[in-house]
Amino acid sequence: MKISEKLRLIQQISGLTQEKISKQLDVSFATLNSWINEKSLPRKKKQEAINELYSQYAGIKIIPDTLLQAKKEVIAIKSQKHPGVVKEILANPDIHKQLVLSLTYNTNRIEGSTLTEDETAGILFENVSPPNRSLTEQLEAKNHQSALRYLFTWALDKNKINEGLVLKLHAILMNSIREDAGAYRNHGVRILGAYVPTANYLKVPVLLKELIKNVNAPGKDIIAHVSEIHGRFEQIHPFSDGNGRIGRLLIQIMLLQKNFPPALILQEKKPLYIKYLNKFQMTGDSSLLQDFISDAVMSGFDVLERKSK
Repeated sequence: MKISEKLRLIQQISGLTQEKISKQLDVSFATLNSWINEKSLPRKKKQEAINELYSQYAGIKIIPDTLLQAKKEVIAIKSQKHPGVVKEILANPDIHKQLVLSLTYNTNRIEGSTLTEDETAGILFENVSPPNRSLTEQLEAKNHQSALRYLFTWALDKNKINEGLVLKLHAILMNSIREDAGAYRNHGVRILGAYVPTANYLKVPVLLKELIKNVNAPGKDIIAHVSEIHGRFEQIHPFSDGNGRIGRLLIQIMLLQKNFPPALILQEKKPLYIKYLNKFQMTGDSSLLQDFISDAVMSGFDVLERKSK
């Protein structure tokens, strides 16, 4: 793993500023910044000091070989520092509000919504209808907020994920938008911009039941499990509309049940998200998607720790 990557992980684990890390390493802020931005490399003694600092904050003596492994370790460490993520979110209105806004705005933008973040906030929290925006887009925002409310309650009650939850979330999401809200599609579909074949609609109910069994299967690598379930769900494409948003809601409930915060999949990263999702679906290699979702979970922790707006 690169020195720059180790230093960024130290900052993520410790919550320290670059200035404080530079003091612990007994170097100037400019020197540390140069290492982080890969403009220079520390000498051997300083590299050893960086490894010691990583061990100190991570509680792990061996530095992982890959950045993805290290990110997963950081996520696990952060989860231990927040023993009740769902309760923490619901007990802090500012954190809850920021997560609902970010999740709703970004997931709808990924699907083509034209609402700005400020307009989305006005719809969600002030019931303000922005001018020149369609009623459908406004309903999509309010419905997603309602779906998140249902999802947080489900996670708080520690209910198992089941087929009924998936259908209920779709019914909420598409309420007053589609007549087939809460029902599987009864026709063929294709994923726009992708060469990934979707399931025959006649097989959708059986495939979803099989997928749900795997959702609840025990496994140590949560990020890998979530990534692969997400890729499989999107390939099944069980609904006429709303598959992306329901798939991302499924990511959130799976993470919350493992005491991780929601993954903030940002709309500006849509091209990478689609690319890595398609790669898994076409090749079975989920490593890039896992790395992407790891970063999204880290962004969720940033909101939980009030490190972002």
